Amino acid sequence: MQKYFLIFIFFLFITSLSKAENPPEDKSRGVFLAIGVGPRLPLGQFANSSDLGYGFNFELSYTDNAYMPFFLFAKAGFETYPGSQSFYQQSDYSNFSTNALPVNAGIRYYFSPLLENIVLIMPMVEASLGYTYYQKLNQFKPSALKSNFTETSSKIGLSVGGGFSMFIMEILGTYNYYFTNQYIALDIKIRLPLYINL
Repeated sequence: MQKYFLIFIFFLFITSLSKAENPPEDKSRGVFLAIGVGPRLPLGQFANSSDLGYGFNFELSYTDNAYMPFFLFAKAGFETYPGSQSFYQQSDYSNFSTNALPVNAGIRYYFSPLLENIVLIMPMVEASLGYTYYQKLNQFKPSALKSNFTETSSKIGLSVGGGFSMFIMEILGTYNYYFTNQYIALDIKIRLPLYINL
């Protein structure tokens, strides 16, 4: 199964290279698939109990610059955060972890390229609304005489960020705000065209 997935990704990559020989802005219309992965840094109250985590996501985006100067996108992913050692030392917990399933929808804007001769580099900004489902594992030390349990919840929040695009590869940093679950995400993305109308 993994072998076929890698062959599929390789095929999409080769196809995107053949379509991306000369990708000026006036030809950036169509549907794109992006796969991203990177670290997640908890902030505020979230950082009191959780350590640096990681996540990945899949995204579909659409644009047609005859009607709009930006991209519309929707993405879904998975994130996991282990408990911090200081939290274990100051509490009755022996294990604490948070898994999250975020779903976002928003807009992304690409500015004029900074470089075009050697490699195409375009600054970008994005904003989105998000819904995240959380699952928290609570395990206690035997001396605490408490029962272990799993807690679930969901929250609505927002995300803003920016980065740089090299057409196929992107680097994106975002600040994500959810009540008691704020974090910064840094993603390296591979963006592949599924359909382009030149």
